[in-house]
Amino acid sequence: MATRYWALSLPVGQTSSAASLWSRLQESISKSAFDTPLYRFNIPNLRVCTLDSQLALSDDLLKSNNFIEGVSHKIRRQIEDLERVSGVVSSSLTVDGVPVDSYLTRFVWDEAKYPTVSPLREIVDGIHVQVAKIEDDLKVRVAEYNNVRSQLNLIQIIPYCSLAVRDLSSLVKPNDVITSEHLTTLIAIVPKYSQNDWISSYETLTTNVVPRSSKKLHEDNEYAL
Repeated sequence: MATRYWALSLPVGQTSSAASLWSRLQESISKSAFDTPLYRFNIPNLRVCTLDSQLALSDDLLKSNNFIEGVSHKIRRQIEDLERVSGVVSSSLTVDGVPVDSYLTRFVWDEAKYPTVSPLREIVDGIHVQVAKIEDDLKVRVAEYNNVRSQLNLIQIIPYCSLAVRDLSSLVKPNDVITSEHLTTLIAIVPKYSQNDWISSYETLTTNVVPRSSKKLHEDNEYAL
């Protein structure tokens, strides 16, 4: 079951500090919900810019926030779709190799990607660019997934389609496959009207082929298995 987190931002006034606010919050929460864990985001002090720059950035932050939230929802919907199709709920989602819960509760600012000495505009633009790359990568992966899924559905919906594209599991039985220390069974699909060519040549296609071992399992209008 997914865990719900609330993100809370408190203003630090002239007569208070971040540490004192954190202590007061812990004390207040513990009075009504003693078993509720609290985690503090360690956000560094960012570079201060001019008031005009902050006002201009404030407008852009709203747009960036909506964009990033939209991409996050796309990823969530894709994960939910994969879980619905597979029937398996993923419990191993990670962020940079770290479990999601651990990433949130032990958040560390990535100084290498977003140096705190950089102007706020550069940091915001850098985050926006990274999320845009993630969105582009998601589009490519979703397109590839949907293509494979469509092909699989076609194979499953049309069980009597050509041997070249259909699922062979219903045609090849366990006793048709011989696997031992010295023997391996290979499956070949041959054009229907080239079966004689196959019979006359398969023993010489490679070394150590067992003579007269070819066996026809199925045949349709185009191919033989």
